Amino acid sequence: MFNIDNPTNSIEWMLFLTKKYLNMFLEGTWLTLYIAVIGTLLGFVLGYVIGIIQDIKISAGDGFFKKLLVRILKIISAIYVEIFRDTPMIVQAMIVYYGIRQLGVNMSPIFAGILVTVLNTGAYMAETVRAGIGSIELGQREGAWAMGMSPMKTMFYVVLPQAFKNIIPEMANTFLTNLKMTSVLNVIAVQELFMAAKTVGGNYYKYFESYLVIAVIYFVLCFVFNKIFNFIEKKMRGSNDYALAVEYLDNQ
Repeated sequence: MFNIDNPTNSIEWMLFLTKKYLNMFLEGTWLTLYIAVIGTLLGFVLGYVIGIIQDIKISAGDGFFKKLLVRILKIISAIYVEIFRDTPMIVQAMIVYYGIRQLGVNMSPIFAGILVTVLNTGAYMAETVRAGIGSIELGQREGAWAMGMSPMKTMFYVVLPQAFKNIIPEMANTFLTNLKMTSVLNVIAVQELFMAAKTVGGNYYKYFESYLVIAVIYFVLCFVFNKIFNFIEKKMRGSNDYALAVEYLDNQ
């Protein structure tokens, strides 16, 4: 049906390029997943730390040094969040990679790409975590405090588990965004999926067909992971059998 050896149309060129440069596309896909997964996971951790810092309350009974430390941490975290939320990731990649190299530090493009992904994810997740913590009723904290739990234990054992459940959809969206945004890292010579397509397309001057190939790959990756996250979210939401019990009692 298709003449792959002597392609004459876009579909045949896509099949030809995929067959000839399959290893390059696979390596680019693997690197894209590697950066997205590692960068997102570490970014989640950073986002949780920043979100918790932003949620810390200063009371009148706190000591001077505690108040000073908390305020300094809040200022630093606020500046960090604003900088990385208000600048494009492609610009951040250029500044981090070339800026650090100017300081004499020999940083690999992959490490720089992961670092930028972590910092970018952390900034967005910080606001998400802060909103997730704020969504938990204050009465639950007060109840935990009344039982003798410290504010730190209350945060880790009462608030954060519920906040985590509430922000899973946003976490999934952030990962899918990072999966696609790794394409901008080609500006610092990261050999991810977009860079692979750019290289392959230049060999035959078939950029359109080459980019169509990775468009299909990106779509499949995002579609599969989106289904996985929807399944996890549904499982964590739990069963809705309790609704049936309520309806049963109301009908009695």
